[in-house]
Amino acid sequence: MKDKRILFVSSEVVPYLPETELSSTAFNVAKNAHSKGVQTRIFTPRFGVINERRHQLHEVIRLSGMNLVVNDMDMPLIIKVASIPKERMQVYFIDNEEYFKRKAVFTDEDDNLFSDNDERAIFFAKGVIETVKKLNWAPDIIHVHGWMASLLPLYLKEFYKEEPLFTESKIITSLYDNSFKGNLNETLADKIRFDRISEEKTATIQIPSFTNILKSAIENSDAIIHGSETISEELSSFLEEKEIPVLEYQSENLKESYLNFYADLIAAN
Repeated sequence: MKDKRILFVSSEVVPYLPETELSSTAFNVAKNAHSKGVQTRIFTPRFGVINERRHQLHEVIRLSGMNLVVNDMDMPLIIKVASIPKERMQVYFIDNEEYFKRKAVFTDEDDNLFSDNDERAIFFAKGVIETVKKLNWAPDIIHVHGWMASLLPLYLKEFYKEEPLFTESKIITSLYDNSFKGNLNETLADKIRFDRISEEKTATIQIPSFTNILKSAIENSDAIIHGSETISEELSSFLEEKEIPVLEYQSENLKESYLNFYADLIAAN
């Protein structure tokens, strides 16, 4: 795996957000790959609760300034970078004042989902891909963690399917037991279709529930990892219908198991 390239795309990463199964797994797996000589890059949203001064985030002017179209609106993309102390690893933050400045992550003070979480997810997916294009950095593996990152497989397989940088990239999605109540904005599928992604490809997320968003990610991934010990029965059944490699939940030897899974997926190319 030495000198291979892995792009980690996660809705949460420690130490920037509180430690959860998702945020710590995303970080630890990336850190381990990096320590084994794998070229790694981590992308995550720049939520307003992240302390820029403490974590020494700074804007990368050459990567910022692009407008991304979300639901027929131009939304400015700001890219910030920080280095994880001692690890020599860079973390890239996708930022936009409208979507990420608020001092919260996914929900308001009453624990209600933000009504624009659907657009935040679209912006995050497109922002990651456009920035990787600017970096001209072709990943061998793209590993997706968290529901807010889970539109990325759909966008890569459809909106960016002609993009040569990603023709050899394998997409892995990790499934976690971190569902939200209710649904995202019911117009999510319409907003994605605005990007010339067909009705057939957006049918799964016509009702934008947590489960359906992950089903869409599964449909557009090359492999799946169980990031949590328990996954909903509905997702498990859906996954069983797909003929793609699956790595079961790893309670021990997680880091090595993931590395071996990456290597097998690349070798099968």
